[in-house]
Amino acid sequence: MSVSTGTRGETVPTAPPGHPAVDTADVSALLERGRTLSTPVLRAAVDRLAPPMDTVAAYHFGWIDAQGNPADGDGGKAVRPALALLSAEAAGAAPEVGIPGAVAVELVHNFSLLHDDLMDGDEQRRHRDTVWKVHGPAQAILVGDALFALANELLLELGTVEAGRATRRLTTATRKLIDGQAQDISYEHRERVTVEECLEMEGNKTGALLACAVSIGAVLGGADDRTADKLEEYGYHLGLAFQAVDDLLGIWGDPESTGKQTWSDLRQRKKSLPVVAALAAGGPASERLGELLAADAKSTEFDSFSEEEFAFRAALIEEAGGREWTSQEARRQHAIAIAALDEVDMPARVRDQLVALADFVVVRKR
Repeated sequence: MSVSTGTRGETVPTAPPGHPAVDTADVSALLERGRTLSTPVLRAAVDRLAPPMDTVAAYHFGWIDAQGNPADGDGGKAVRPALALLSAEAAGAAPEVGIPGAVAVELVHNFSLLHDDLMDGDEQRRHRDTVWKVHGPAQAILVGDALFALANELLLELGTVEAGRATRRLTTATRKLIDGQAQDISYEHRERVTVEECLEMEGNKTGALLACAVSIGAVLGGADDRTADKLEEYGYHLGLAFQAVDDLLGIWGDPESTGKQTWSDLRQRKKSLPVVAALAAGGPASERLGELLAADAKSTEFDSFSEEEFAFRAALIEEAGGREWTSQEARRQHAIAIAALDEVDMPARVRDQLVALADFVVVRKR
């Protein structure tokens, strides 16, 4: 996997040498199928919520604007629903079998986004104001909690043994996701975090739910635990690759594409992979970065930093090698994810589509 340099110089992994370029038309069709099949069930689930939570959730998903008018907002790429439907097909079932799992995972994912935006103080998501900014922190918390409850309710209503197994995997993934968020917050107040600690945190925060998404449809389709576990392995490492790219975009991404502020992760003191790798590298740039972060831990004036200060820190991270190391880590995790698919007996078409989705996730520029 090579790297490309896009707007504002953000480093984004490209397809590995000898690997076909991402078939964007095929991937777009998979994402659209996931969105089309899951959205009606997702809307029906949200309709169960008591007012005003139903309206607040509808705003979050982009179905209405802040005034309550119908909107065609950006509801995300629908990668997780697409994976859940492919997961069912990997087990030899129809994609529709994975719909309850797709919706449940999407509900949990959005539960985490609502809470994360509030905890991180993010005022923008998908190019518009976040829920806590529009409707207040209390509603963001309540709606997030409600979405998590709905996810489990939808699965358990199926009343099958497979639904019970799927729910257990979803709750385990959710607990790991919350573990990862707690680790992420705690790392913001530490001077040093090891690369291993950062990968563990990101595996929990991002990898666990993607792992669940790509196994839950198979479980609902009757797959045994070994098959589900191997699919989870693919999803887990895909999640780590996804997060490595996200970490690059969190520092060097174009705000027009990411929908967030410039240097967004640096503003939040995130100990993301580029930062942690740069600190571990040694050398003058690494040492200077370490001195700045140590001073930050003792300062209350971080919010007043200038754009030039953040740009200087980003340059130090790059000079120390954190940017290139993270790009290579995305490549490594991508390769591990694809290798896990070789352990699953599935239709060749489904495997090819899982590979295409993995390539899309890692090569994406937004």
